[in-house]
Amino acid sequence: QWLSDRKKRALQKKDVDIRRRIELIQDFEMPTISTKIKVSRDGQYIMAVGTYKPRVRCFDTYQLSQKFERCLDSEVVTFEILSDDYSKIVFLQCGRFVEFHSQHGHYYKTRIPKFGRDFSYHYPSCDLYFVGASSEVYRLNLEQGRFLNSLQTEASESNVCDINPVHFLFAMGTAEGKVECWDPRTRNRVGLLDCALSSVTADTEIEGLPSISALKFDGALNMAVGTSTGQVLLYDLRSSNPLIVKDHHYGLPIKSIQFQHQLDLIISADSRIIKMWNKDTGKIFTSMEPEHDINDVCLYPNSGMLRIIMTANEAPKMNIYYIPVLGPAPKWCSFLDNLTEELEENPESTVYDDYKFVTRKDLENLGLSHLIGSSLLRAYMHGFFMDIRLYHKAKMMANPFAYEEYRREKIRQKIEETRAQRVQLKKLPKVNKELALKLIEEEGEEQQFSKKRKQKNLPSLLKDDRFKVMFENPDFQVDEQSEEFRLLNPLVSKMSEKRKRKLKILEELEAQGQEEEEEPEGKASDAESSESSDDEKGWVEEVRKQRKLLRQEEKLKRQERLKEDQQTLLKPQFFEIKEGEEFRSFKDSAKKQKLMKKTLEDRLKLEEKLGTLNVSDTTVGSKQATFKLKKSEQQRKQQEAEKRHRQERKTLRRSASHLKSRRGRGRLFH
Repeated sequence: QWLSDRKKRALQKKDVDIRRRIELIQDFEMPTISTKIKVSRDGQYIMAVGTYKPRVRCFDTYQLSQKFERCLDSEVVTFEILSDDYSKIVFLQCGRFVEFHSQHGHYYKTRIPKFGRDFSYHYPSCDLYFVGASSEVYRLNLEQGRFLNSLQTEASESNVCDINPVHFLFAMGTAEGKVECWDPRTRNRVGLLDCALSSVTADTEIEGLPSISALKFDGALNMAVGTSTGQVLLYDLRSSNPLIVKDHHYGLPIKSIQFQHQLDLIISADSRIIKMWNKDTGKIFTSMEPEHDINDVCLYPNSGMLRIIMTANEAPKMNIYYIPVLGPAPKWCSFLDNLTEELEENPESTVYDDYKFVTRKDLENLGLSHLIGSSLLRAYMHGFFMDIRLYHKAKMMANPFAYEEYRREKIRQKIEETRAQRVQLKKLPKVNKELALKLIEEEGEEQQFSKKRKQKNLPSLLKDDRFKVMFENPDFQVDEQSEEFRLLNPLVSKMSEKRKRKLKILEELEAQGQEEEEEPEGKASDAESSESSDDEKGWVEEVRKQRKLLRQEEKLKRQERLKEDQQTLLKPQFFEIKEGEEFRSFKDSAKKQKLMKKTLEDRLKLEEKLGTLNVSDTTVGSKQATFKLKKSEQQRKQQEAEKRHRQERKTLRRSASHLKSRRGRGRLFH
């Protein structure tokens, strides 16, 4: 994401992943965000609305490009395509306006009494049903061109509505968490569902009353309802209880619900995630989590095929997802099937080829820890991404012979691989010989014991491929002089001795052929407990002894460092003094640093003692502080020079006046 456009274009030539990217529809985007997206019934046109400025764009799937764009007066809440193509469109806008468009453009504009949130079109009667911030459902007849009598509901507000495509039952979701069903023929309410109560289960946690945020019919009898708290309820219209309740576990309102019939899937979406799940069992089929928030989800219909998923997002780009598992692609993008087959055959390339991931420890080893916070390192998870060229340069400077060592190691590994094909004698590995010898001895003892007990042998640690590198790579060599090993070694040795004694006791018992009885078992446990307590005492003493040795070694190291510091000659260091300041001693700078570390209250008290600050109470009750600014050395010298200059001028004026008076007296006397 930090790459520039020029760098991205250069990567397209060599990056396989970028070359595989497909722009299915050219300029399939909005200037800022997209709010709603729909497909015409003939499948040729995709229409989307967004901002800013409010506009609608129509894309032709046969040409894979934009057909036209129209700007609107206000933002669109939702819209509906009434015809098979784009020739008849209705827009519900946020300013209570209802705008009609024909093939040539704007056709008519009217207003509804209250702010609308959703509407549905009743095809048999040519009525538009509007729901919104009112208890009434407004009806607009497009054949007569006038408003009809409204439907009076019990809800204070309504959020969504839908009409069943089979028997044309009108359903609306209210802010109280209920779904009201109306018969358009008699204009009477025929059913009421309390979805808010049914959405609360043992696993769900809600903070307020769930309202209805999404509604969708499936066939004649099924209906899916989405709540504002993130639950999806699937109903059979013949029952008031939901068949299944699916929770998104995000607590966000459900924005869209769609059905996929071939695999019996329900596709529900909130602002963060799209989930596809089985409508009978609720089992997740797959989920998609885009980078930006989701505003709407649309499935491309083509003779019952739902393979292309399009989303309107809080971003300029509108996403298109193709799921091959659901079936073949539509005819206008049939080339996707061939491309997906090729992508499955070819393996994926590695990510971040031009960057190297390093941790803080790697940076310290390379001497690049001072680059943390600069543009050369990009923080990511528990480390950083850095340019691979910079990494190679730093690696060469830190260890110039690393390549030669790596080359020798590879040659040695190749020779060992060729030697492995020959007949080999049992010998210890070159790395961790003591550990390997210990494992071989323990393995032999366990094999003898398992043969007597007729048990299966456990797999050998030396022959296990998962631990093979531990006996081949010198980086895994156990450092017996380290502090961790010396503190753990007493415990490990005591445990191995205890295990050997236990094996010996079991072998003796089996040789004598004694059966396990309660009384001897109790005696053995007592003996074992006494032995374990003795072992613990011995182990504690050994650990204390090792700790004492470690402290002595640290003391010797400190003494050696002190001797080295005393022997080293300190070179003189030069410090630059700022202009206008006079150096007195190092104590002044130390005092300044201590003063800066103090709180404001302490500094004010100190300045008040020195006389540079005067704090007095006023009549209202507040405090008044008067500061005397400290003069710098340069200002002090300048003021002294001005003072001397003024004194010299005064003396000159006095001497001049004295001479004049003497001349006047001499004339009078003459």
